[in-house]
Amino acid sequence: MEPKVEFKNVSLKENDFQILNTIQLSLMSNKTIGLIGRNGAGKTSLLSLLASYRLPTNGQVLIDGEEAFENDDKMEQVVFIYPEDYTEESDTVKDTLTFMSRYLPNYDSDYAAYLIERFKLPLDKKVNELSKGMQSALNVTSGLASRAPITIFDEAYLSMDAPSRDIFYEELQEDQIKHPRLIIMSTHLVSEAEYLFDEVAILHKGQLLYHEEYESLVSKGITITGDKAEVDALVASYEQINEKHLGNVKSVTVFGEKLEQLVDKAESYDVEISPVSLQQLFNHLTEERQSHE
Repeated sequence: MEPKVEFKNVSLKENDFQILNTIQLSLMSNKTIGLIGRNGAGKTSLLSLLASYRLPTNGQVLIDGEEAFENDDKMEQVVFIYPEDYTEESDTVKDTLTFMSRYLPNYDSDYAAYLIERFKLPLDKKVNELSKGMQSALNVTSGLASRAPITIFDEAYLSMDAPSRDIFYEELQEDQIKHPRLIIMSTHLVSEAEYLFDEVAILHKGQLLYHEEYESLVSKGITITGDKAEVDALVASYEQINEKHLGNVKSVTVFGEKLEQLVDKAESYDVEISPVSLQQLFNHLTEERQSHE
């Protein structure tokens, strides 16, 4: 059975601070979800609720219609990979992976051994003696090899160098094809990882701004560059989320539905139209909201 995750009107408060505010979010298996947001947006808090590390102040976190918190059957389906402090961890890499294999029902030891070789991790070295990059490689090895129906990567790979991150992205993409599951990736490296996403959820200041398919979301943004008067005439009726000026040249990023009409109209103008990446769109959307608050 493919797991379904639901956040139903979920809020989280700590003392008087509102961390999450009435989150409504439904996620289905066999997809890779990109969870993005600025620092303090509430990404880790949201994921920790799904992993049952804490209980929401209001609302429900459900897996297949059942409350996730303290539900042993459902927690067997969830693996939460995040940057850990290994200062006191004296077990070896081999011991750590052996321990994980004992409590994760879908764990693939052969795949873990393959990943250890790809990341060049020393099996007999203590985890607290590894570099931060190697500790991150161990984290993602655990997550990938877990084959958990709900696998969460919360910035667990930030200490890895670029070649190691490339290995991680490659393995995640290939293993998702071979062994489909619900993978949730929280990342600040949006431009690096966005090609992996089937869907995107954007959090901002504890609220869910958008959740939709990757292609659908990025298709809602385009940038038009040209003579200021022509650009202004074209974009007057559209939501403008960013603009730049250089002399009489103006560049405006618009966001909305049915941009094909705008593109068709622009053919009779001397302007340049360019697509917007998810990273750019995310930056503009959250900046726009900050500037009006």
